[in-house]
Amino acid sequence: MKQTLFPAAALALVSFTAVAEVPPADQQIAAATLAAPEDRRDSTTVLGYDAGGDLTTLREGTNDLVCLAADPDAERYSVACYHTDLEPFMARGRELTAAGVTGKERAQQRLAEVDDGTLEMPREPRTLYVLTGSGFNAETGEIDDPYLRWVIYVPYATPESTGLSTKGSPGAPWLMGAGTAGAHIMINPPRQ
Repeated sequence: MKQTLFPAAALALVSFTAVAEVPPADQQIAAATLAAPEDRRDSTTVLGYDAGGDLTTLREGTNDLVCLAADPDAERYSVACYHTDLEPFMARGRELTAAGVTGKERAQQRLAEVDDGTLEMPREPRTLYVLTGSGFNAETGEIDDPYLRWVIYVPYATPESTGLSTKGSPGAPWLMGAGTAGAHIMINPPRQ
């Protein structure tokens, strides 16, 4: 009898935890676009989640930014906007995550794919804006406990080619992933 109940209980738990509440599209759009510069928010493409939790286009944009709504299944609240030329790189990251490839392994796989030419990555600088917090307040239209950081992808850049340090300090730009296809300038403002 216990053997029959355990699988049923486990299935019920998986079913319960796998279903996250997906905010309405207008709230996802409002939250996601807060990561973009204010003068560009109304024209961005916004990717978000449908009622089933699948990624979908919530709004077609007319400028060069794509904004990504917070994943309703993620532990951490995070929205982002990035240049459209980064979409292949970002989409591949989402594919790998869905396949269970995460962390350093995911990063290394994407970079190897850029190096071997199977994954498109622009060679010129492209920006990513990442806004994290504890959630979105639909009443105020703001992210609770917001922290915005900027990432400027500069593939294969080095300290020598940029003059930047590879050691970060709050408020100062620094180079992360130096010499790789994913090299990027990080700008982390001090937390308030």
